[in-house]
Amino acid sequence: MRRVIFSLIVFAVMWAAAAVLAQTAPTASAIGQANLRAAPDVHSALLGEITSGSRYPIIGRSQFVPWLLLGDAQMQPLGWVFRDLLDVQGDLSAVPFTEAPINTVPPTPSLMPSLMLGEPTQASPVSASGVFGLVNGEINIRYEPRVDSARVGVGRAGDRLTVLRWHTQLPWVEVAYPPSPTGTAWVLLELLQIEGDLYSLPSTSQINFLLPTLTPTPSAVEQPVIAGFTPAPISPAFRALGDELWSVMLSAGFDPATSRLGGLFVMDLRTGEALAFGDNIAFSGTSISKIAILATYFSQLSAPPNDEQAFNIAQMMICSENINTNRLLAAIGGGNPYAGAERVTNVLDQIGLRRSFIFTPFANDPFITPQAPRTRTTDANQIAAQPDPFNQMTVTETGALLNSIYQCAVNETGPLLTNFDSAFTPGECRRMLHVMSYNEIGALIESGVPEDVRIAHKHGWINDTHGDAAIVFSPGGDYILVTMLHNPTWLNFEESSAVIEEISMRVYNYFNPSAPMLSTRDAIVPATCTLFGSPVIDELMLLQFGQ
Repeated sequence: MRRVIFSLIVFAVMWAAAAVLAQTAPTASAIGQANLRAAPDVHSALLGEITSGSRYPIIGRSQFVPWLLLGDAQMQPLGWVFRDLLDVQGDLSAVPFTEAPINTVPPTPSLMPSLMLGEPTQASPVSASGVFGLVNGEINIRYEPRVDSARVGVGRAGDRLTVLRWHTQLPWVEVAYPPSPTGTAWVLLELLQIEGDLYSLPSTSQINFLLPTLTPTPSAVEQPVIAGFTPAPISPAFRALGDELWSVMLSAGFDPATSRLGGLFVMDLRTGEALAFGDNIAFSGTSISKIAILATYFSQLSAPPNDEQAFNIAQMMICSENINTNRLLAAIGGGNPYAGAERVTNVLDQIGLRRSFIFTPFANDPFITPQAPRTRTTDANQIAAQPDPFNQMTVTETGALLNSIYQCAVNETGPLLTNFDSAFTPGECRRMLHVMSYNEIGALIESGVPEDVRIAHKHGWINDTHGDAAIVFSPGGDYILVTMLHNPTWLNFEESSAVIEEISMRVYNYFNPSAPMLSTRDAIVPATCTLFGSPVIDELMLLQFGQ
């Protein structure tokens, strides 16, 4: 009886806390399909399943294992789901910890809060017009009432705009918008849920508004700060390249003012010039973080890798196999892949890459027992691209890591040699680049350079974020290119690949103007990855190789 009372008290406290946070609670949807269980344990009772397309409030989280408790619209618990099976939106830090199982004791109706998701928790703001437009999704707010007018802002779900007047000839409404030069702006009527009597407001039939000319939005291209390296001043030609790439990104609809955004880093390894945009955005590290794992693993080797080690390295960097990656993390961490991930993060810290980290092994590995990971707050924007809380990167820091490996391998200098007390050798850095040169996927940056040009790179993608990070050894000079794209919930690969390939080709043509590519290469992405017949494992093991 005491156990029953205690469970009811736990549920009452948990539900009360969830009710208070209902309006700002983070939500989750299944990545494909996920099981709902009675407790944060794969062996607990199966309560049901959820599929992608529906979002649920997150009303609890385990303090010890990466499981989340989902609720329904009334904040009643539905079941526990393993974190890696979910697409999470919002900040989990305010979600209460609980380990309570569900459905072992039926909830008492009197303990259930009546709060519904979306129900207002505070009085609506007072408006001089008394009419509001509720934004249901992400929308453009424009200078004039037409779709080709300049955008002066972006409205997001939940925003409430004060409506000032309606247009008699066009399906637009004018709203109060202080960021606009005029203090007002226009929104397409169908994008708003109107609260109040719209037609009680003043109207206009004016077509030409004779508004002041807007100052063009400046390019976001900037010179980044690169850990362990002082970039050279940007030349006008290199600046023009950055502006061109910025235009490609915007034309494809990846705009940092919206939730669909991108980041890019380019570095000329001959001159030391570097530029970036989206430099402050934290992206999910995806498999691109395996570059840092590769470097950390080599820092612990005192001899060329043996057959098993070389196989795991090649599987991680060429086939992007997560189980082999986790074996390397376990080796780095003295048998514990979580400790290995923290060691990788420590190496990044020593280089000065504080915005990049990894604290967990990779998912879909049945040989690993989940344990409570840690995360980190950085000075990057850790909200815009909805990054994985345990595996993050920025385009500039990934470029800086590639530069560190390149300087070590080619010029025998740089932070890997100066910061780690002989943990790295130039030969090891050359082995890293060599194995990355075998990574051939027939898409992304590869498709923007000729087939016979060497490219050492690591790609990575998850449902909502795709990217590639490469060193290209082109005839006109070596360079680094890192690019990441994000679209909430789902990013179409054909779309993202086309954008990255176009960017890659334009960068290649900048370095090789006398023999430019006229179009990207139409290669076939291999359905499977196999190392059978590849010499890479034997080459990694050779004592003389890379020395």
